[in-house]
Amino acid sequence: CRVLLSCFSFHHFLSSPPFVFLLPQFGRTEVIDNTLNPDFVRKYILDYFFEEKQNLRFDLYDVDSKSPDLSKHDFLGQTFCTLGEIVGSPASRLEKPLGGIQGKKCGTIVLSAEELSNCRDSATMQFCANKLDKKDFFGKSDPFMVFYRSNEDGTFTICHKTEVVKNTLNPVWQPFTIPVRALCNGDFDRYNAASPYSLNLLILSLHDFIGDFTTSYRELARGQSQFNVYEVSLHSSNNTSVTLLSFSVESEFTFLDYIKGGLTDWLIGNPSQSTSLHYMNPYQLNAYAMALKAVGEIIQDYDSDKMFPALGFGAKLPPDGRVSHEFPLNGNLENPYCNGIEGILEAYHQSLKTVQLYGPTNFAPVVNHVARYSAAVQDGSQYFVLLIITDGVISDMAQTKEAIVNGAKLPMSIIIVGVGQAEFDAMVELDGDDIRISSRGKLAERDIVQFVPFRDYMDRTGNHVLSMARLAKDVLAEIPDQFISYMKSRGIKPNPAPPPYTPPGHTHHHTLI
Repeated sequence: CRVLLSCFSFHHFLSSPPFVFLLPQFGRTEVIDNTLNPDFVRKYILDYFFEEKQNLRFDLYDVDSKSPDLSKHDFLGQTFCTLGEIVGSPASRLEKPLGGIQGKKCGTIVLSAEELSNCRDSATMQFCANKLDKKDFFGKSDPFMVFYRSNEDGTFTICHKTEVVKNTLNPVWQPFTIPVRALCNGDFDRYNAASPYSLNLLILSLHDFIGDFTTSYRELARGQSQFNVYEVSLHSSNNTSVTLLSFSVESEFTFLDYIKGGLTDWLIGNPSQSTSLHYMNPYQLNAYAMALKAVGEIIQDYDSDKMFPALGFGAKLPPDGRVSHEFPLNGNLENPYCNGIEGILEAYHQSLKTVQLYGPTNFAPVVNHVARYSAAVQDGSQYFVLLIITDGVISDMAQTKEAIVNGAKLPMSIIIVGVGQAEFDAMVELDGDDIRISSRGKLAERDIVQFVPFRDYMDRTGNHVLSMARLAKDVLAEIPDQFISYMKSRGIKPNPAPPPYTPPGHTHHHTLI
């Protein structure tokens, strides 16, 4: 925190000894004495979900007693933000003003976020066994290994199973790769039980137990050595052993790596053609506006300048009544950008007063429009998300499929929210979850479309806030994986993150949220 308010009392003549309280109640920082510019060391470990709006509140207090009751301390200010705002800021570092005390400048708070490193590591290993017990009546054995991770409650969870090696007592299994978090959930000393089994070929459903052994990630990480030759516990006189042949760890690039390296330009949104669904109730947002707000308010945290080109299609434009499937909602052909989601909503409402809604509804022009944007920047510095809000009527299905297949090769994703009571069969087909979308006999390189019907998220109790949170969660959940699949397919690594913030006169320390 910087330039905090100073509090004075009969017993307190120095600068405020402040601490920060994070809500929801994750806890409080340590107290730092005699400074108006404290640098707190305490870290908060939070679960991060790209598809959710995770609201945070930071309250700052001056310590007046040892009481845990916050009302016993002097309030110095507070700020509100989302976890996405912090993660989406340059270098995942967000500076916000403190407020909450009328007529007072309360200073600023600096928030930074960092991903836990063991969340991204994957381990590749290979095992062999020697002198396994013979289990098959007509041959040797057909062994495979199953790995179990121990849980905190004493139970075990299967985390990997090798392939079967046929007819051998000395199998060499293929190398396999597994996320470290799946192997030990970040606890390097957590024991894993590995059991070689034999698959009985006469009764294929029967697994014959050969033996087992235990180890931990920390032991495996020592690599091929005498420490990773395991005697197998079994009921025979054979000197059976399992040997680790190789072990390596590689850090996978994650969604947050790319965000921290400076990813920009996330949203191009467009409300589309319909009739009464666009009715503007002065007391409530219509379905188009609710869907746009629900999705846009989350995704805008990851756009560097919060300026979004907003397009409409399926309307007659003034002054000549020309039908357009690709027009700027703000009416400015040279500069179709709107300032934030509120700017898009304002442009949308203004456009309803000036354009005449008109069919047919063609998706291909707007998909191709975004494709032209994304084709110009394929170096990994930008990724585009097209939000289409539609009543489900589509007049150019073949052309749209072709546009999506071509777009699958580019840094873009498409979110479709269907409003109204249509069947949306065409939208389900474009989604391609069951059958990968194709055009002219060519399959889409990757899945880039996510569709949801708006009506599935309408809460009968009228709780639109909760409904829209569920809508945003479902439509955005696939974006990080779609993004990573593009980057991996092109071999694009994240840009180096800017150096972390270091307070003047301090050595660097990590602050994790």
